Amino acid sequence: MDAQTQRKSQIFSRREIEGLIASGRSIVIVDQKVLKVDAWLPYHPGGDKAIKHMIGRDATDEVQRFHSTETLKLTNRYQIGRIEGPWLNFAPPIQGGKFRTQEELAGLSDEEYMEACSSEHESVSSASSAEQSPIFEPADHVSSSVRKRNAANIPRSSSASSVSSVGLDEPSAHTKMSVLDARTQQEIDLDKAKYPALDPQTQASIVRKYRELQQRIEAEDLYRCRYSSYGIECIRYGIALAMFVFLLRSGWYITSAFPLGFLWHQLAFTVHDAGHMGITHNFHADTTIAMLVANYLGGLSACWWKYNHNVHHLVTNSPEHDPDIEHMPFFAISHRFLGGLFSTYYERVMEYDAFAKIMLRYQNFTYYPIMMLGRFNLYRLGWIYILFNQGPKKGPAWWHRYFEFVGQVVFWTWYGYGVVYKTIPGGWNRFFFVLISHAITAPLHVQITLSHFAMSTSDLGVTESFPQKMLRTTMDVDCPQWLDFFHGGLQFQAIHHLFPRIPRHNLRRTQKLVQEFCDDVGIPYALYGFVDGNKVVIGKLADVGRQAAILAECQRTIAEGEFGH
Repeated sequence: MDAQTQRKSQIFSRREIEGLIASGRSIVIVDQKVLKVDAWLPYHPGGDKAIKHMIGRDATDEVQRFHSTETLKLTNRYQIGRIEGPWLNFAPPIQGGKFRTQEELAGLSDEEYMEACSSEHESVSSASSAEQSPIFEPADHVSSSVRKRNAANIPRSSSASSVSSVGLDEPSAHTKMSVLDARTQQEIDLDKAKYPALDPQTQASIVRKYRELQQRIEAEDLYRCRYSSYGIECIRYGIALAMFVFLLRSGWYITSAFPLGFLWHQLAFTVHDAGHMGITHNFHADTTIAMLVANYLGGLSACWWKYNHNVHHLVTNSPEHDPDIEHMPFFAISHRFLGGLFSTYYERVMEYDAFAKIMLRYQNFTYYPIMMLGRFNLYRLGWIYILFNQGPKKGPAWWHRYFEFVGQVVFWTWYGYGVVYKTIPGGWNRFFFVLISHAITAPLHVQITLSHFAMSTSDLGVTESFPQKMLRTTMDVDCPQWLDFFHGGLQFQAIHHLFPRIPRHNLRRTQKLVQEFCDDVGIPYALYGFVDGNKVVIGKLADVGRQAAILAECQRTIAEGEFGH
């Protein structure tokens, strides 16, 4: 046995891995292999934060679902050993996990260490001791469109999440903590009653059946891209482009904005497919397609989207970590944002300031108007990503920044200069053309938020399996097959989160298999009609808005009681 093989066959104990992480090493478990990925962090095309959320965890399902077979083979170069038996996840450092150094662990016997691990796990998974508050009622849930099981038949779990933290230097801090913590506990209890237990045995059974489902999907060839479907897509794109050019050249300037906006709306689905390697399944080919379509035709950064989207897929609906639900001060889909959370993605506190206190009260009314302006925010985020060089500077994606920069120049040359400035006469014509062409893409932003805004934002702890978390935090939209082109595969978000590399034209065929899996393991599969789904989202926004108003009233009353006459 050579030295490299001997090194890879070394068995690591839990305490050894904890010591390595405490010393600053990035350790991830994949298929019983211990991977030390420090050297890969600056090279990872999907960004370093995606990996950081997997440190100390068994990331087998996450890694295998996101990467091709060829890429998975490359992980062997980072293997430093193996583990034996099931793995109990640590909370990663980026999520607040604490680790003891080798020196601190040296004084503990194996029995003491395992007892300490058990005690710490109970502490992390135990519910908040805060009593339920009579101030906030549990969030309303629309049940008519969701396939739910009788909660009495689903075993309860003792697992829960940590509660949001707030400062103690405000006169109303105690009241704020009590009402927010109580609400957190209420939502955790609702999830515990609705979903399978979080004990390792139950979750291991879910994972085993999920992997069997993966094998069945592969056997039914659902990962094979149907290029004929993209042929139909290209015809639709061509018609929209021809209508835009014809109307623009005919002097119907404002009217021409409609087919252009529709074209952007449709092209976003192809960018999403390519970003997940769902077209050719080749990293370089699909990434190039995504960058060409997003930057050169739409003015958006595909690489920013991938950096953002990978984190979203791993920590879905986590208020502290998921950038796709971090929209303060305009939106808050959880009461926990009212405590001023720190975003690990943006690396700053999302302040619940005076402006947010006004906006959140009316967020159910401002939702659709802001969605109509959502594309402008995507420009901003893409520019920040490209100009500040936030992507990988080494490795296979080193050149993406420069390719996207050229794409931005090309887009703003043909659209900003060639169309808006040179072709369309008059300031008002230009204003309404730009506004309408961007507002037409609003259904895309509604579709993206629709699948998550109404779902759970609770953290049920480190023992929750990947498939259960995805199904708990994501919903699907029910629609007739002839409308699939309008939703672009995003109506199957729950299925997509379970199997992100399945081409979107195969998601409807996959749906039946996922429904059977949910029935088998006892996980509710959330399925709403488009209208009902929108109602639930608006209801969720209104509910958090009411909580914001009530909290403000509580703070005012307490302040007057302590400092008034």
